[in-house]
Amino acid sequence: MFTKMVSANSKLASVIQDYLIMTLGLFLFAMGWVLFVIPAELTGGGISGVAVVVYYATKIPVSVTYLAINLFLVLIAIKILGANFGVKTIYSIGVLTVFFAIFQDILKEPLVNDMFLSSVLGGMASGIGLGIVFSRGGSTGGTDIIAMIINKYRNVSPGRVIMLCDVAIIGSVYFVFHSVEKLVYGYVVMWVVSYALDSFLSGANRSAQMFIISKKHELIAEFISERATRGVTLLEGSGWYTKQETKVLMSVVRKKETGAIFREIKQIDPEAFISMGSVMGVYGRGFDKIKL
Repeated sequence: MFTKMVSANSKLASVIQDYLIMTLGLFLFAMGWVLFVIPAELTGGGISGVAVVVYYATKIPVSVTYLAINLFLVLIAIKILGANFGVKTIYSIGVLTVFFAIFQDILKEPLVNDMFLSSVLGGMASGIGLGIVFSRGGSTGGTDIIAMIINKYRNVSPGRVIMLCDVAIIGSVYFVFHSVEKLVYGYVVMWVVSYALDSFLSGANRSAQMFIISKKHELIAEFISERATRGVTLLEGSGWYTKQETKVLMSVVRKKETGAIFREIKQIDPEAFISMGSVMGVYGRGFDKIKL
């Protein structure tokens, strides 16, 4: 009984933590819009972008349009992505609606008098906020649902899916202001959101491929295998200039692990030759799962 109570309390604490962190992400997302994007009369993608364009054209509050469009999309999220996703989506839509309703008119004048700076700052805040929400299994609705569905079955970044879906939405702002400048800066917002979102979601999972040439390759391989707990492949090589046979170690590790590996290699063999490059994706044991 005691074990069950502890387990239940642990799960409850985890759920509460998820929703608190999601709320922080939603707050950042909303602030990106109400502090930078809307005061500069710009727009971005998603249903938020549609709601903002409607606001510019009709003065209907962003919160009203955002809530109305998103309500029926919740059913799609529940059916395809599960009830838990649907609950978090409903929560996100509700909280974001409240944030828009409370803070939309917080500024009468732009916080910064530069559309480029407004688009970058607004895009960064929105992208990071969206990344926080995504990392906890939530969504702000709209094109986010499409991105999450595709990402569930395919190795396609959510940021890129959202970017492709949002081109038409941002283009619609031209019919309101007839301004190419506002249209272009709307795409700047979209690109910054996409970049910030992808950077946040994949930042801790970025990987590097290392090639190491050293006379003490056995000690280095043992360290990487036993202490860094990463796989190592021993390759046969031949120096073209020296015409001598050599051993080459190849290993793929997380970028956050490279610092410790470099320090250990320096201790083992200060004269070791190391080549390191970023890799786009690593799939298999210890890394990401292959999605088909």
